Amino acid sequence: MTELAQIMEGIRHELTTKNQVRDNTLNRSRELIRFCAWSIRAIHRHDWDEAADGLKTARDAAQVMVNDLAGQPDLYYTGYTQDALKELVEAHTLYAFVRGGEVPSPADLSVPSAAYLNGLAEAASELRRFILDLIRRGETRQGEPYLTIMDDVYTRLIAMDFPDSLTGGLRRTTDALRAVLERTVGDLTVSMRQEELQAALRDFEQRMMESRGSV
Repeated sequence: MTELAQIMEGIRHELTTKNQVRDNTLNRSRELIRFCAWSIRAIHRHDWDEAADGLKTARDAAQVMVNDLAGQPDLYYTGYTQDALKELVEAHTLYAFVRGGEVPSPADLSVPSAAYLNGLAEAASELRRFILDLIRRGETRQGEPYLTIMDDVYTRLIAMDFPDSLTGGLRRTTDALRAVLERTVGDLTVSMRQEELQAALRDFEQRMMESRGSV
């Protein structure tokens, strides 16, 4: 029984440590998600300095979280940890998309492939908001390059035909991106046609005024 007591005490110590790491990781994952959301909001406001600062803060927070999970693969691959890393990817790739910079790799961000792919899909979806803001400002044509990025990301993601257990449910995320892409194509097309019609009407009115003035 003495040996059993020692075994149980060893297990208790192991689980106590793991539980503390789990609690810390939960708090850090929430914090990381907040930093990423802060960065994404700054990107949509075109506040590039604030966005860059937020991305650095998020990277540092992610590194602390991941380092503390060394030797705890079950906690590293759990949902809340991977969701936070996915948000890290989304914020960084969205910044690269709108700023025209180099898209970071999974190795650059120290994230697993599944989190990277899902974060990439969500960043592409987030471009819809960026395009709609351009449309509202009357800069419809400037939205076309971002639509091209969305389509390119979608095309590459549908080629990742692997089981969801390997990709973290990528098929569902890709389906959501397709729906967002289709709506954005429609919105951008309608806005462009309206601008063309308005330009044609202005040209017609101008010609009519010139014609009357020459009579």
